[in-house]
Amino acid sequence: KSRALAFSKFSRAETATARRATTAPSMGKEFKVGVVGASGAVGVEIMGVLANRGFPVSSFHAFASARSAGKKIETPLGEVTVEEFSLEAAREMDVVFLAVDGDFAGEWAEKIAEGDGPYVIDNSSKFRYTDGIPLVIPEINGDLCKGSKLIANPNCTTAIALVALWPLFKKYGLKKMIMSTYQAASGAGAPGM
Repeated sequence: KSRALAFSKFSRAETATARRATTAPSMGKEFKVGVVGASGAVGVEIMGVLANRGFPVSSFHAFASARSAGKKIETPLGEVTVEEFSLEAAREMDVVFLAVDGDFAGEWAEKIAEGDGPYVIDNSSKFRYTDGIPLVIPEINGDLCKGSKLIANPNCTTAIALVALWPLFKKYGLKKMIMSTYQAASGAGAPGM
């Protein structure tokens, strides 16, 4: 029931607008995009951001566990059938977003990205302190993505705070910052909601 509620937050108008936006050419390149963990709270949010930003998607694949596979879900990118995750299917994408826990990311992220595999953007904490894997906030250091197929992103509150603080740091410097955050229930994913 919670999954149905999560996906129903997208109105028909938003979905139609997203479909038009994602079919618009972006320098002539469109991408095969996969979201692993698509049926969870973070996966749903990633799909919404892709649609709202007008990311050029040629085909979209929602990957999840065997339990969710086969279900049809309405997303802002259109209706899709959830596919059970497999390494082979993920490697057919151009870009894969991992909305999974660190254990899953640790087992699969590098295997998906290796060689001629797709770009993998990991939302877990698994690779945040791993040498050779860039920790990226696109508005600040997006250039670090060049040359790396596996990209880590920081905790959501860190990313939001640093986008605001970066211009201040560049202009004035920063000696010390104390920050307290209170994580939302959504941080526990669909079960926590």
